[in-house]
Amino acid sequence: MAKKVPEIPSASMADIAFMLLIFFLVTTTMDVDSGLERRLPPPADPKQEQSNIQINERNIFVVLVNAQDQLLVENEWLAVKDLRAKAMEFLDNPKNIVTLPEKEIKDIPFFGPTEVVKSGVISLRNDFGTTYGMYMQVQNELVAAVNDLRDAKAMQKWSKKFLELNSNQQDAIKMIYPQKISEAEPKKVGVKQ
Repeated sequence: MAKKVPEIPSASMADIAFMLLIFFLVTTTMDVDSGLERRLPPPADPKQEQSNIQINERNIFVVLVNAQDQLLVENEWLAVKDLRAKAMEFLDNPKNIVTLPEKEIKDIPFFGPTEVVKSGVISLRNDFGTTYGMYMQVQNELVAAVNDLRDAKAMQKWSKKFLELNSNQQDAIKMIYPQKISEAEPKKVGVKQ
C-alpha cells in the first residue's frame, strides 16, 4: 500500500500573502516625480492677424544654461545661488535704473496708483545637454524670485504671506509682480564633455 503524502495546510496562505504584501508596501520607497506648475496660454485664434511685437531689450532678462550646466545671465557668468537676487532686482527695479525694465504708474486695487515694471520678461534658454537637475534649479530660483517679491509686498501691506491672502488681494499683488517666464526651444550650443 502506498504511503499517503500529508497535505500542506493552505487555509492561512492567503493571510501570509497579504501580510507579505503589506510589509513590502510599507517598507518600499517610491520615487516622487518633480515637476513645474505652469499655466499655459490659451491657443491663438487662427483668424487673428500675426503681429511682430518689438520688445525693448532692457525689458528682457536673458538667462542661458549651457551643456556644462553653466549659467550666463545678462551676458555675465553667474552661480545659481545668485540668480534669485539678480532676478528680483530685474523684476522690481527699485531704483528705476535705465538698464533695467521700464516702469509705469498703474492703479492697483488696495494699493492705488503704484509704480510697477511695465513689461519685464524673463527669457530662459537651455542647451540640449543641460541636465534636468540644473534646469529645475534655475526654474526654482526664477519662480522663487517672483514669490519672494510677492511675499515681501504682502507682508508690507497686510502683514501676511502671499499665500495667506484672499484671492482679490493675491490678484492685486500679481498685477504688481506678474510671473512672466518665457522659455525658448533648447539649442545645441555646446557639447557636453
